[in-house]
Amino acid sequence: MTLEILTPDKKIYEGEVNSISLPGTMGGFEILNNHAPIISTLEDGKVTVRGTGKEEVFFIKGGVVENLNNHVVVLAEGIFIPE
Repeated sequence: MTLEILTPDKKIYEGEVNSISLPGTMGGFEILNNHAPIISTLEDGKVTVRGTGKEEVFFIKGGVVENLNNHVVVLAEGIFIPE
C-alpha cells in the first residue's frame, strides 16, 4: 500500500509500506494492506512505518489519517523525526 505523511509545511514521507501503526484518539491501531476504508483522528504519539525489511518511526503532534483503496494519508499538525 502507498503511504503519505504530510504536515502543513511539507511532505515528510511517501512510499510503499507493509503496515503502519498509529496513535488513534480512542487507542492505537494498525493499518495493513487491504484494510477497510477508515478516517480517524490522531493524538500526539509514535507512528511506526514498516516497509520491506526496514522500520521507520516518526513522532506526530496530532492529526488525521485516511485509508482508501490501499492509499493511506496521514495529515499531521506537526512532526518530530528522531535522529
